[in-house]
Amino acid sequence: MRITQENISENNQSILSAHQQELDFLSGLLSKEGVDIWALIDKIKEFQIAVPSWALGAGGTRFGRFGLGGEPRNLEEKLEDIGLLKALTQKTSSVSLHIPWDIPSDYSTITGLASELGISFDAMNSNTFQDYGQQETYKLGSLGNAKKSIRNQAVDHNIQVIEIGKKLGSKGLTVWLADGSNFPGQSSMRNALQWTQESLTQIYTAMPDDWKLLLEYKPYEPNFYHTIIPDWGTSSLLCKSLGDRAKVLVDLGHHLPNTNIEQIVATLMYQDMLAGFHFNDSKYGDDDLTTGSIKPYQLFLIFCELISGSEDGAQTWESISWMIDASHNTKDPLEDLMQALEVISICFTKALLVDRKKLSACQLDGDVVGAQECLQEAFQRDVRPLVREARIQNGGAANPITLYRKLEVRKNLIQERGANSRSTGL
Repeated sequence: MRITQENISENNQSILSAHQQELDFLSGLLSKEGVDIWALIDKIKEFQIAVPSWALGAGGTRFGRFGLGGEPRNLEEKLEDIGLLKALTQKTSSVSLHIPWDIPSDYSTITGLASELGISFDAMNSNTFQDYGQQETYKLGSLGNAKKSIRNQAVDHNIQVIEIGKKLGSKGLTVWLADGSNFPGQSSMRNALQWTQESLTQIYTAMPDDWKLLLEYKPYEPNFYHTIIPDWGTSSLLCKSLGDRAKVLVDLGHHLPNTNIEQIVATLMYQDMLAGFHFNDSKYGDDDLTTGSIKPYQLFLIFCELISGSEDGAQTWESISWMIDASHNTKDPLEDLMQALEVISICFTKALLVDRKKLSACQLDGDVVGAQECLQEAFQRDVRPLVREARIQNGGAANPITLYRKLEVRKNLIQERGANSRSTGL
């Protein structure tokens, strides 16, 4: 199914008058505060977030998975779904593929379809945390496995992912390891870390000079006694041993409860070591909930650190990658992604409105109340008219989910693909 510009324009026309009133009111307030509205809207328009191929079907947990019908059955249909998201939101123009599930059967067909839809290929994702028919099992680890033949197999897989990405025009490799142990004494933690470093060095050496390696961390799951890369410090340690094109990837759900993620972001930017983000949200751990559904203020504070670090020259905004990484067991995944893209845009916009000059003065003067007021004033502002205007100017729908439901997109996808279609890799 394709959504036309005519569909979008016709739907937008019905709400333009109300939208313009809201935008004019907010613009008047912000203009009095010295905010350049149109420069702000341009920044919102430019901020793009990648979508992972695995987020387009119904997700699940180890307890169960509930299909919704009309799921993409192959890579072509995944690209078509991202095309739907792009048409509606104009906020995502790239896809992050998961190998081996997304190996193209015909590269020219895939690149041609992506070009037609205006979609590029973000960082590639390897998979050494599942068994999918490879010669040796990853049950006891991959890059840090005690058995060298298994480590070699995992290295070869990552190099294969790099080769696939080169054909598609990707410029990065994301590595997340499930490696670790469930019981004391099960493995040598020091040896496992050394083997992981040696394996990553081989992978890093195989990357093209214009690629970057994004190294993820996670404190627990699927291993609960120890994981080889449990935190940002270990990831940073390994990245620094590899070279300046290896940096730390922050998944918002990969933290223990109440972790100060914005401090981690500030620390990584201070070292120019932040590779990018996997956006999601959590209540207890790696819940993979919709971004901003639980902790929108935390997301806002993270963006405050990102924008501050970029403006202060700690690390360039362009060097950071952005992607959603969530699992959708009870929602239509396309609607969930639209919700995530919206709240990310809103928190980003609010962070742009922070009066940094005033905030800095409060910090230097020790004015704790004043500093908090600077943040609260920006966070409490309703910036939805600005986000909506940016989307409309880019050619997107004023209300993406409303139009998605009006056009009965899921119903059409079920008719095209079947009620029992299942997305690959889930």
